[in-house]
Amino acid sequence: MKISVVGTGYVGLVTGTCFAEIGINVSCVDIDTTKIENLKKGIIPIYETGLEKMVQRNYKKGSLHFTTNLTETLAHCEVVFSAVGTPPDEDGSADLTYVMNVAREVGQNMTDYLVFVTKSTVPIGTAEIVRKVIQDELDKRKVVIKFDIASNPEFLKEGSAVDDFLRPDRIVVGLDSEKAEKIMNRLYKPFVLNGHPILFMDIPSAELTKYAANSMLATKISFMNDIANLCEIVGADINNVRKGIGSDSRIGNKFLYAGTGYGGSCFPKDVKALISTADSKGYSLRILKAVESVNETQKSILFTKVYNYYKGELKDKKIALWGLSFKPNTDDMREAPALVLIKKLLEYGAKVIAFDPVAMEESERKIGNIITYAKDKDEALIDADALLLVTEWNEFKVLNYKVMNKLMAEKVIFDGRNIYNSDEVTENGFKYFGIGRK
Repeated sequence: MKISVVGTGYVGLVTGTCFAEIGINVSCVDIDTTKIENLKKGIIPIYETGLEKMVQRNYKKGSLHFTTNLTETLAHCEVVFSAVGTPPDEDGSADLTYVMNVAREVGQNMTDYLVFVTKSTVPIGTAEIVRKVIQDELDKRKVVIKFDIASNPEFLKEGSAVDDFLRPDRIVVGLDSEKAEKIMNRLYKPFVLNGHPILFMDIPSAELTKYAANSMLATKISFMNDIANLCEIVGADINNVRKGIGSDSRIGNKFLYAGTGYGGSCFPKDVKALISTADSKGYSLRILKAVESVNETQKSILFTKVYNYYKGELKDKKIALWGLSFKPNTDDMREAPALVLIKKLLEYGAKVIAFDPVAMEESERKIGNIITYAKDKDEALIDADALLLVTEWNEFKVLNYKVMNKLMAEKVIFDGRNIYNSDEVTENGFKYFGIGRK
């Protein structure tokens, strides 16, 4: 079986590589020549656990190919996945320029039946626009070639994307053709031997499922952050509240952790896009608008705590940050709470020194050298007036109080992820501030 995956970003590269891993002949296509040449050398553009070795292995054995020429991959290709970017416009709606460019090129060059699959997260109704674009190009060529459209949203978590793809808890496919269903079932069958389902449905439902899933998870996060802020006012502890409600099977215990707000490439963009879609149809998603508002406020919560502790006197205070990426096991800093925190600290004259196991290069690319980067977590603590835990990387989870006592100028910790035992921290002579804790 031969497939093409257009776009070698996070979704496209993981998708193409994992299909190659089970023996499918995959061509990954991108217009970025430098990126393609690097991929041929085994240099990947993102940090994702286990992906680099898998790319190198499958490229070497010939099941994974990289090219800038989509046309040459279409011969005998049964499925084309569109995994190009859908960046948000100023109004929050998804920009479909790249998706339409792929559809147009496929229509201009396809020679036989294929299934065109939107893998990128796209607004409801995109599949029908794609269908029309492809058909218009075929009409211009005055050729009759049948094709089908499918929506196959991804549900990958950054940091565990390879495992999520190889062992999914469900696969969602929207289509309207029995032939396309047979092809997609054959393609995905090796991934559902664990008994988890392929959910075939109509195309609009599949398109909406992705947005609804991410928006629900974002809602749980903002809800818990809102409750955490109330906990501080009434003297409750969010960790106890989390355990109390998480043991209810109707609620579940996932995504109930309070913190500094959600970030990354998916939740912020998808919430905005779904709000925009509803607004364009004359309907206001009031809950999601509140979710977005709470999240934006929560990104400043650590700064507010630091500001209040120092009574606004932050000039020349040396603040150590542990973590820059929006979550562990990724270098992704898109919409990361760290960016808001850094901006506010610098505005008030603080000096920021940060360490992140993998995201410092990405941070330099994003914000340059307006902060200092430490070579390790201990160097970040030298003469620090405060430690701010921003991202819960494993290497930050156990504190070495002896080392910290020697290095830090002032013994105070602001725990943005509630990973430390507050009693233990205070017993070791440090002041402790968490999110929604006493």
